[in-house]
Amino acid sequence: MKDVTLILLAAGSSSRFNAPLKKQWIRIKEKPLWQFVADWFKSLGIFDKIIITAAEDEITYMQYHGDYTIVQGGKSRQESLQNALLHVKSEFVLVSDIARACIEKQTLQKLFESIRDYDVVIPTLKLSDTVIYEDSTINREKVLRVQTPQLSRVDILKKALQSDIEYTDESSAIVAYGGKRGYIEGEITAHKLTFLEDIANLPCLEEPSNEILTGNGFDVHEFDATKSHIFLCGEKIECGYGFKAHSDGDVAIHALIDAILGACGMGDIGELFPDTDNKYAGIDSKKLLQEVLHKVTQFGFMVKNVDITIIAQQPKIAPHKKDFRFNIAKLLNIEPIKVNIKATTTEKLGFIGRKEGVGILATANLKYFNWKQGQ
Repeated sequence: MKDVTLILLAAGSSSRFNAPLKKQWIRIKEKPLWQFVADWFKSLGIFDKIIITAAEDEITYMQYHGDYTIVQGGKSRQESLQNALLHVKSEFVLVSDIARACIEKQTLQKLFESIRDYDVVIPTLKLSDTVIYEDSTINREKVLRVQTPQLSRVDILKKALQSDIEYTDESSAIVAYGGKRGYIEGEITAHKLTFLEDIANLPCLEEPSNEILTGNGFDVHEFDATKSHIFLCGEKIECGYGFKAHSDGDVAIHALIDAILGACGMGDIGELFPDTDNKYAGIDSKKLLQEVLHKVTQFGFMVKNVDITIIAQQPKIAPHKKDFRFNIAKLLNIEPIKVNIKATTTEKLGFIGRKEGVGILATANLKYFNWKQGQ
C-alpha cells in the first residue's frame, strides 16, 4: 500500500508501569522500546513517513537515536495524535502505540486490504470470559477488545478529532463523526505493555544488553579571592577563597555530571543547564546532579560506579576524601565503595600549581535497567 504515514504514540507518562524508568525507555538489547518498535516498522519499507510523539524534555535525546520525525506530545493521547497529524500529508495514516510492541506483519496486511470499504479499520479480539457491567451480565459475543494499530483516512480523522469529547482510540472518534468502521481479527501476541508484569506476555522482547557504558568528564574552575569557601563533591570547605562560577561552582559534581551524560550519549552539562539561564545562578550543584540522575534513570540507565580525580595544589583534599565519597554515594543512591575519590597535584606546574584553581577528571560506568530481573 502506498501513501500512508505511520504515527507512533510515545508521549505517555507511564504512571502505571511501576518501575524506576518509563516504559518507552526499557531496553530491548541496546535499543529503547520506542526505537525497537519504530525500527521494525521502518524495516517493512511501506511508510512514506514515520512520526513519533514524545514528551517535550525527551525530544532532543530521542533525535540522537535515529532519523525519525519527533513531535511534541500533548496532555492526552488525542492531543498527541492531533499534534502528529499536523505533519501528515498522506491519504492514510496508521496509528499505533509504542506500548504495543509485538505486532505481526499479517495484521498490517489485513488492515491495508480492508481499508478500501471503510474510513477506519481496527484489529479486535473476542472475549472468552463472562462479562459483567454494572451488575448485569453482558452477551460476550457482542463485546470486542480493541487493539492498535488502526488504519484511518487522514481527512476524516482530522475532522473527527476536532471535538470536545476525549476519545480513547481513533475509530471511536470517526464513528461518532459519522464515518464507517471495519474490523479485522487481531493478534493475542499484540499485547499492550501497561504494567511491568505485562512484559511476560510480549515474546518479541529480548532482555537488555549487559554491556557497561563509560563516560568521562573534565572541568576547571578558577579561584575567587572575594569569597570565603568552596564546594567540592557537595562538601562546603572554609578556605578563604571560592570559585568563579555561575552556579555554586562545585567543579567535581560538574565533571561527574558530564561523565554520566557521556555514558548515556546525552550531551553535556552546558546543554542541560546553560550558564546563560538566570535560574541556575548560584544553584546548588547537588540539585543539578539529582536532576540528571532522575533523567538518566527515566531513560533506563543505572549508575554502577564512579571515579573522581581532584587535581589541586590547594586546598588539602586528604581530610575530606571520606566525606566526598559518602556525599556522592548518597546523591547517586549507590554504595560508598562504588565511589572512588583520588587527589593529586601538578607539582606546582601550570595554573593549578600556581594555586589559581582546581581541575577535575571524572569517570562514570552505567548499565541498562534490566526489566527482566527488576534491577
